[in-house]
Amino acid sequence: MTNAVDEPLTEAPGPDWLRLSEPLPVQRDPAARYLATLSEGSRRTMRGALNRVARVLGLDPVQTDGREVTCRFFRWAELRARHVVLIRSRLLAEYAPATVNKHLSAVRGTLRAAYELQQMSGEDYHRAVTVESVSADPEPAGRLLSRQEIDGLLHVCTEDASPAGARDAAMIALWAVAGPRRSEIVNLDVSDYDSKTGAVNIRAGRGRRERMIYIANGAKDAMDDWIEVRGDGYGPLFVPIHQTGKIRISRMTPQAAYSILRKRANQTGIDSVCPHDMRRTALSNLIDKTDLSTAQQIAGHADPKTTARYDRRGEQIKRAAAEAMTVSYHSQR
Repeated sequence: MTNAVDEPLTEAPGPDWLRLSEPLPVQRDPAARYLATLSEGSRRTMRGALNRVARVLGLDPVQTDGREVTCRFFRWAELRARHVVLIRSRLLAEYAPATVNKHLSAVRGTLRAAYELQQMSGEDYHRAVTVESVSADPEPAGRLLSRQEIDGLLHVCTEDASPAGARDAAMIALWAVAGPRRSEIVNLDVSDYDSKTGAVNIRAGRGRRERMIYIANGAKDAMDDWIEVRGDGYGPLFVPIHQTGKIRISRMTPQAAYSILRKRANQTGIDSVCPHDMRRTALSNLIDKTDLSTAQQIAGHADPKTTARYDRRGEQIKRAAAEAMTVSYHSQR
């Protein structure tokens, strides 16, 4: 049920209805207000989603004067439930359910901002945001890395005697045991790491939530080795390194972290690996070795259902549970 009792749309509204000749001031723009609440990585993703939604409803990507048209040229406060139904239908014709639901989430966030700015009535807002997401239970995307693959990644780093080898080993070790997002990794400062306790303060998490994680054993050793190479001065924890080996104290981009992982994976002979594979590997292992609640805290998820999606143990955990349960039965045969 969608609560969209208005007559359903079969055609997108015309571009004249959608387009603003100029973007609203930032403080009055629902899209800008919503995007400002997100972390850097999420902001980039959801801005792209909103741009795509605007184009799905007929907004031309280029103005007559040559300017690119983005979600900031869109009349978000005029959307109603029937428009959200159309968005969902058109996206579902091209994208997987999870991708469609991501776009719907971006639309809901923007409509909430429009409501908070008093640009929508409460009735129109609530009817629009209660359009249901797409129901699906697809196979989880991505894959888990084996212990041998993780060891291989760390081995090629330790074989590299340059500062980049120490940096990449620390980054990959942190990824492998705690599964931070790549945007969270590059936003770490030296001051966020306590070498005495192994505590790592994640300040720039999704939804602006701060959390503390810990590393120990080999991961802590790798981090301490990198700090010794980098120095414990002020600034970003992970920094760019020139091919000459010179360390430059400036912040890396999330894309740079991705490139580092791809480089080390290629050297190891691992195909098809991405930063989120490191995250899902760590979280699945954490669920297995601790519990869902602990893994949720380390992951920085607001909802345990989100963390549960990272559990890739499948039938293994049910077999292990069966072996752990015993009864006192002695065969008489």
